[in-house]
Amino acid sequence: QVQLVESGGGLVQAGGSLRLSCAASGNTFSTYAMGWFRQAPGKEREFVAVISWNGDITSYADSVKGRFTISRDNAKKTSYLQMNSLKPEDTAVYYCAISPLLRTTDWPYNYWGQGTQVTVSS
Repeated sequence: QVQLVESGGGLVQAGGSLRLSCAASGNTFSTYAMGWFRQAPGKEREFVAVISWNGDITSYADSVKGRFTISRDNAKKTSYLQMNSLKPEDTAVYYCAISPLLRTTDWPYNYWGQGTQVTVSS
């Protein structure tokens, strides 16, 4: 069983930065891809970024490319999402999840965190 806990969300002005963290428990973290997703009010959950199990491969949604950076520290069982140049449209609940495959869709992410709120004011 794996548990994921996000932290680092909050309220920030447009143009500001936040760093989200996702701490994992269990033994499968280091062999799984780690993804970040977000869901804004009234919208479907969408892919944000993903990183391979060893950190060699990353992929980003077009909407965040060049502004967000995903990373991971397998020794600490933690993944990070550095978010720069934030925009009001980045406002959402952000979720981390792990998957045995490197994917940009909800499947087959089989463990999810509870989410952390990010609010960007204009």
